[in-house]
Amino acid sequence: MSNCRIYRSLSFDRFRCTCTRGQGPNVMATFRTRWRLSILLVILPNCFAPGPPAAPSIPDCSIPCGEINNCVNIHCSWDAGPDPQLTTNYSLHWGTANREEGHVIIGPSLSGIIQRESFRSNEELHVWVQAKNQNGSAKSQQALLHIAHIIKPPPPKVTLSHKESMEIEWISPCDEMQLSLGICFVRYRTEADQVWLEEEVGIPCYTFDSPQPNTVYEFQVRCSCDPGLLSDWSATHRIRSTETAPVGELDVWRDCGISQASSDCVLTWKTLPVSQACGLILGYDVRLSYNNGTAVLVNMSTAEPRGRLLCDEMRCHFAFSLKDVSSVSVSAYNAHGATVPSYLPMPLPGKEKDEQAIHFVMNEENLNVSWDLPSQLLDNLKEYVLQYKQVGSPPCQGFDWVKINKSQTTGILKGQYTKYKPYQVSLFTVSHSSKVHDLSSVIGYSLQGTPSSVPSFKVFSIAATHVYLFWESIPLSKQNGLILYYQVVVDSGVNGQNVYNVNASSQHESKTFKLLHLSPGQEYEVRIRAVTAAGPGANATAKFKTKHHEDFALLIAIVLGTLFVVVICVLLAFYRACRGENKACPLVPPFFYDKVPDARNSHIFRHMKHQTNDPLAWICIPVYEPHPKISLLEVVEIQPGAFESSLEKTTSTDRLTGPVVGNGCLQMDCQDDQREEAVTEECHRTDHRYRREEYSKMVDSDEERDREEEENREDCWSSTEEEQLTSGYEKHFMPTAFEILEV
Repeated sequence: MSNCRIYRSLSFDRFRCTCTRGQGPNVMATFRTRWRLSILLVILPNCFAPGPPAAPSIPDCSIPCGEINNCVNIHCSWDAGPDPQLTTNYSLHWGTANREEGHVIIGPSLSGIIQRESFRSNEELHVWVQAKNQNGSAKSQQALLHIAHIIKPPPPKVTLSHKESMEIEWISPCDEMQLSLGICFVRYRTEADQVWLEEEVGIPCYTFDSPQPNTVYEFQVRCSCDPGLLSDWSATHRIRSTETAPVGELDVWRDCGISQASSDCVLTWKTLPVSQACGLILGYDVRLSYNNGTAVLVNMSTAEPRGRLLCDEMRCHFAFSLKDVSSVSVSAYNAHGATVPSYLPMPLPGKEKDEQAIHFVMNEENLNVSWDLPSQLLDNLKEYVLQYKQVGSPPCQGFDWVKINKSQTTGILKGQYTKYKPYQVSLFTVSHSSKVHDLSSVIGYSLQGTPSSVPSFKVFSIAATHVYLFWESIPLSKQNGLILYYQVVVDSGVNGQNVYNVNASSQHESKTFKLLHLSPGQEYEVRIRAVTAAGPGANATAKFKTKHHEDFALLIAIVLGTLFVVVICVLLAFYRACRGENKACPLVPPFFYDKVPDARNSHIFRHMKHQTNDPLAWICIPVYEPHPKISLLEVVEIQPGAFESSLEKTTSTDRLTGPVVGNGCLQMDCQDDQREEAVTEECHRTDHRYRREEYSKMVDSDEERDREEEENREDCWSSTEEEQLTSGYEKHFMPTAFEILEV
């Protein structure tokens, strides 16, 4: 086991370690250490103890004359030098070559007086100051004083000032003191300035050169007598220069908020400085030119208490709508004249921005902006206009602009910028043809903070594996900074968390985001927050549950498709069964049937036939055409004796004639004495024009023509004479096989 002792030498430049192995404390080493520490305690206070006082400065002495010929004592003053740490007393000493020195104890004061009886008027004095404290003393250098040369006259008195010529005069006391006038000095400044301007004059008067009109000047005068010192400055006097017509032009611009729409713009301009106002501004003339060619001149006085003109020390704004205004001009006037009108055009509606890239650095006091030269408008470019506007502030508040020479690509705007508040920084160009062009606008912050939560957050269109998220953008007034992106956190409680960063390209539009790769039937919690350069903001939370898997939809589609196919097959089966038996099925739509010529309107006969002979008539019944194209024939009763003559006439002329009634159809009665009941309802369809060509175009309902002809011949005629009549009728009216094929 070892014990180590660390010692430091008195010079504090090194350490020493003494180690002993297997022994107790080193008593000798401990004694030496304590001895050295005691020496340090004695020496160190003496090293930092204050010494004798520093030597005072050489005394500055004069004989001030408070009143004329009242120049008595010598007044001296001096500086103490470095700040003494101990109380120091001062004594003023003087002496001549022929007399012993004298002195006076002053104490801690830095000035002293030598009484009149201690010196003579024409002698020289050696004057010095001695400082003394408990540690010693020190004295200053000697000043050689000639009594006649240290007389200090009283300040001159200003007697006259001429406002029109801006001339002042004063009276010097040197004449009353029976001394010659030495030199005089005049210093002056305006009320707005803090620095005096000083000029030397040799006579007791002074004229201001090129004074600013209607400006208040402050001035003071001091003089010296020869020989002697300069007097103190006189009291401050004020004089106002005369008014003239204002000069220059007003700096006119418009405050359109952040919309840049002319209907939202307010006309504003900067007040003239005193050097240009040249007097009291009484009012402004505003000329408004409209798009329809009309113009309105508005005169506004600054004396109106609460009119359309609102002014402060820096700016005025015209509380009047600029809707449909194409250009404006403004001039200021006083009692002696008016300025040249300042012209400002309004931007044309619908003009798109060039989106010129601008860069800026903003703090609470300065806005430094830089930009690149635009690719166009360089030849006609007159100047740039750089402006800022606090978003959401009233007109002409939180707003300022500056005009910059076209050769520069940087601009500085000074102001008091509020933290966490958005400012729109805009850059404009003004051409020589007085056209204003909006280059670009960006949003900036003097200091950024964390944003608030989104105002609305919803989950919609929930499916099994995905959902859609919707949220509204945070208003600019609550963003507290430039939003970089929105952070979406999805937590299922089973699969952990997934984080998505959604780009915030636009600061005004609402956002949607599709969440993919979700599990069916799973509960989720989703949170969203905005992120600025200062960090993320508050969360907005929503919960949802995904739907189960959507296989049942595919199953429903398959079942419906299968049922549709089965129904089609059943309908086709019924159609084929009924077609094979020459019957019409009610379950089969009419468009499944073939359309063939039906010259005899045979469905009437089949109806009766099915009712009497077919045991399946309740299943297969005649289908009536929805709009049958048939011709009705008039049934005419013919006397038994007249039938043969009529038949012979028809056969010889090969043409059937008869009365036409109703819709133009010719009807004949087909009678048989032996089968009257069976053929009463049968009649042949014919064209209303009784022409074979038109009759051949008729179509049968659903049966084959050959079988119908055979059945009709068997039902309608039984005798040989009736068959001959039928064959003649068919030859005349029925279409041939060739005509049916053509149709």
